[in-house]
Amino acid sequence: MPWTGDPDAPVTARIAALEPSLQRSERRVVATVAEDLAAAVECTAQELADRAGVGRASVIRTAQTLGYDGYPQMRVALARELALAPSREEASDTVIGRLRGAVEQFGRSLPRLTSALTEELVEEFVAAVDAAPRVVVVATGLSAPLGLDLAMRLSSAGRPAEYLPDALAQQIAAGSLEPGSVCLVISGSGATATSLDAAAAARQAGATVLVMTSFARAPLVSRADVALVIPPVTESFPDELLHTSRAALALVIETLVEVLVARRGSRGWQARAAAIAQVEKRLSE
Repeated sequence: MPWTGDPDAPVTARIAALEPSLQRSERRVVATVAEDLAAAVECTAQELADRAGVGRASVIRTAQTLGYDGYPQMRVALARELALAPSREEASDTVIGRLRGAVEQFGRSLPRLTSALTEELVEEFVAAVDAAPRVVVVATGLSAPLGLDLAMRLSSAGRPAEYLPDALAQQIAAGSLEPGSVCLVISGSGATATSLDAAAAARQAGATVLVMTSFARAPLVSRADVALVIPPVTESFPDELLHTSRAALALVIETLVEVLVARRGSRGWQARAAAIAQVEKRLSE
């Protein structure tokens, strides 16, 4: 399945979202591109194929999978991304230097976090959460804190949501949903077995399955009615496996709840005011 996100999404965002599901030869192509964008943009299709150790047809197929008509269009997109990229300072070996470097890298990745999203996808996602009689949030492993955070934020917005920390309890709750209810699954990899099982249980029960993940062709996406793909902030899939950042998902989750509050109008603002009032009662000078 080729890229279906924002047509203006940069090449690196498309690579980050699609890399795990690419064919082996395509992964070699995108790895070569990601390793040195400046060098890749200077290459013809054949030169890039030689650098990656694949055939020219693999380069063309990779470009098409990433959503371009062919390699020339992908090459132009690479040149545009390079031209618009902010300059990078030399990395520092100091502790504060490394911290600043990581934060700056995250900042550079921010524009691509929503590159795979469309107005229709986000609207359908938020509308389903808003209208559902019951919402069960599924998230395990490193995504578990995001599940708890989302459930608490939704509840404070007047949209009660259930989050159970135990994976088996999540699956049981998902299987108990009725048609019209929502099972909202958060999984960075989109391949966690327990999350897949919960999504399958919810689908079998007739519930709507909403997914938030980092990769466009993760197994979980195929089990979703609506999937929001948030490309990882790391430079490549191996980096994601090593660092497993959930910062991008956390940021989008916070913003989606704000979108929901605005959608609910007075109901949302009244619920938010009531939640703040409860917090104020528990604050001491």
